[in-house]
Amino acid sequence: MKKIKIESFLEVFESVDALPETISALMETAFEAREKAYAPYSNFYVGAALLLNNGETISGNNQENAAYPSGLCAERTAIYYASAKYPHAKMVAMAITARAKEKVTTTPIPPCGSCRQAIAEYEIKQKSPIPLYFMGERGEVMKSDSLENLLPFLFTADYL
Repeated sequence: MKKIKIESFLEVFESVDALPETISALMETAFEAREKAYAPYSNFYVGAALLLNNGETISGNNQENAAYPSGLCAERTAIYYASAKYPHAKMVAMAITARAKEKVTTTPIPPCGSCRQAIAEYEIKQKSPIPLYFMGERGEVMKSDSLENLLPFLFTADYL
């Protein structure tokens, strides 16, 4: 038997104010998207914003449904819309923010597993990483240089 050690490195910014200006503006777009989320069941509101290499910014938020599997997370809403509208544009960065109705979220909240897999697909498609910046309602912001940093051993089309 052999053991494999996996390490991930993340950058931690004290707040949105410590982010580069472009990313701070992207996070502001994610804040705006978060406030438009449709989350009557979980009361957990998520916003995501994607910066594309053509200068466009696409946002998305979580959209829930009483038939729970029928809803969609903010990250996938944004990434699928970006790919549908600008299929040849590269995704340069993604900002994600989440808040709960009943409490203040100050811990950075990363994408769920389904969103990680979806983001991974687009990193593979565009042959370049998508830096992810994620946070709660306020407080620290974490940055991962690539989705693969958050989801080692990616499931890719190579396995099919």
